[in-house]
Amino acid sequence: MDYATARLNMVESQLRPNRVFDPVLIGAFEELPRERFVPESHRGFAYVDEDLPLGGGRYLMEPMVLGRLIQSAAVEAGDSVLDVAGASGYGAAILARLAASVVLLEPDGALAAQAEATLDQLQVDNAVVAHGDAAAGYPRQAPYEVIVIEGAVAAVPPALLEQLAEGGRLVAPRLDRPGLCRAVLMRKDGGVVSERVLFDCATPALPGFEAEQGFVF
Repeated sequence: MDYATARLNMVESQLRPNRVFDPVLIGAFEELPRERFVPESHRGFAYVDEDLPLGGGRYLMEPMVLGRLIQSAAVEAGDSVLDVAGASGYGAAILARLAASVVLLEPDGALAAQAEATLDQLQVDNAVVAHGDAAAGYPRQAPYEVIVIEGAVAAVPPALLEQLAEGGRLVAPRLDRPGLCRAVLMRKDGGVVSERVLFDCATPALPGFEAEQGFVF
């Protein structure tokens, strides 16, 4: 398969028509080998416009959704980024092209090991992988100017908002109902978090971020 052509087609048919236009972000999508971040048996599908299964209920996020989330976060060259549940590391590799540093926090040990190996092979030197509870964040290197959650969540955990820097931005697909979610941008200013809905999406739910069940009589 001609992966270089597939990458270009992904950019021209999935990203640009959906208003992903930041030149540095587009360049990262054009250059990074997405096929390296999926199981070998799935590499022929690496550039399709859908979420790709990685096993264990985890997915590599659809390129268009990932691109629009990252662009909406307005990542700057000096930013510190937390990539929550970044799976095999593709999102972290993209973010590393835009930011000063990236922490990929991954709760699945096998995916964390895969991400670390792939990022090392591709010489992504400003991204590190941490294995741990995604909902708890990674306070050791907080605060972060940008937090990206790579999967649909019922609600954003308070721990992640606490680790957001003043003026920081958090982007995530938030579940509206089964099979449908809305991408949101949350921003902290003066210690207060505001929220804006960005677009509709169909990102799979992220395990470990289910809504708490209320008391039932």
